[in-house]
Amino acid sequence: MAKKTVFDLDVKGKRVLVRVDFNVPIKEGKITNDNRIVSALPTINYLIEHGAKIILLSHLGKVDHKDPVKCEENKKKNNMAPVAVRLQELVNTKVTFVNQTRGAELEEAVKNLNDGEIVLMQNTRYEKGESKNDPELAKYWASLGDLFVTDAFGSVHRAHASTVGIAEILPSALGFLVQKEVECLSAAIDNPKRPLVAILGGAKVSDKIAVIENLLKIADKVIIGGGMSYTFAKALGRNIGTSLLEEDKIELAKEFLEKGKDKLILPVDTNCANDFDNPTEIKVFEGDIPDDFMGLDIGPKTIELFKKELEGAKTVVWNGPMGVFENPTFAVGTIEICKAISELPGAMTVIGGGDSASAAINLGFKDKFTHISTGGGASLEYMEGKVLPGIAIIQEKD
Repeated sequence: MAKKTVFDLDVKGKRVLVRVDFNVPIKEGKITNDNRIVSALPTINYLIEHGAKIILLSHLGKVDHKDPVKCEENKKKNNMAPVAVRLQELVNTKVTFVNQTRGAELEEAVKNLNDGEIVLMQNTRYEKGESKNDPELAKYWASLGDLFVTDAFGSVHRAHASTVGIAEILPSALGFLVQKEVECLSAAIDNPKRPLVAILGGAKVSDKIAVIENLLKIADKVIIGGGMSYTFAKALGRNIGTSLLEEDKIELAKEFLEKGKDKLILPVDTNCANDFDNPTEIKVFEGDIPDDFMGLDIGPKTIELFKKELEGAKTVVWNGPMGVFENPTFAVGTIEICKAISELPGAMTVIGGGDSASAAINLGFKDKFTHISTGGGASLEYMEGKVLPGIAIIQEKD
């Protein structure tokens, strides 16, 4: 059964609680990247145009409730006020910011909403009960609205009061951003056109254990690059020098190699340096890496191998860079693989958020992929085959 979307709700004159992801970077009171606010605009604008009374909820950063001093510092740092200022610039309606998460001021602001207007309340994580999915808090927030819409894909893997608790009480639906995420990830993971090729990178095997396990079952090929590939190389008995290694995951890597067999594709050469911060020598090594060198990117032969393995792919899922892409010297592997995926004819190409999404966007490939996920943790859990509680709770279509 498909989930209800905003289209399935009669929102005219109704108070609609919308869980958005406005967890944006803020420096000295200024937003440095408003992409997450912009991503929520299709749903917000639809609700404005259809005469809803809109109440927006979002978390911002982390708030440590165990330490009173830290708690106040975190609250000051993660104040939603700059978000309200930016939102007002982006929408053609009145935005009222309420510096509260509950109480008379918030209730009055909601009561005074005209059709098509917005109330943005303070950071949901100001509330201790938010991350615990406190039923009393969820009940209170639900009392402010008639309907609930989830449009924060970056938070749907968390069973919080604002993602799951409210949806247990009010009629609910997916916003356009979450709807697109679910459709694209489902098409890539649950019902892919084949061959399906998965590319996994990033630093640690431990971050991707469940992803590798699930993809080895469903993908036609699983390509491994980045820091995690050195644990696999060690499992094959290769010398990896001073490269990143998870000693306690070598046996697991051996199990994956046994399960994956020809399906698992590993680097054949490595771009290495004799020091991470101040290298005086940069060399490419095939097979073993000398004791005083560390691998920081895939080598040219590996780039060609990976490109060859991608040929003919009809679905590609990519999560994690191929090297230390923040350093231009070791960004070549990530750039080349990014380019190769983006040029595949007729393929569905999905980036599962996180560093690979940042890499694709920063390297100028934003419009070259079918879909770039807005939620690293949520997309990773989807790729693991896990149920995402913030989506599971949403009502099915009749």
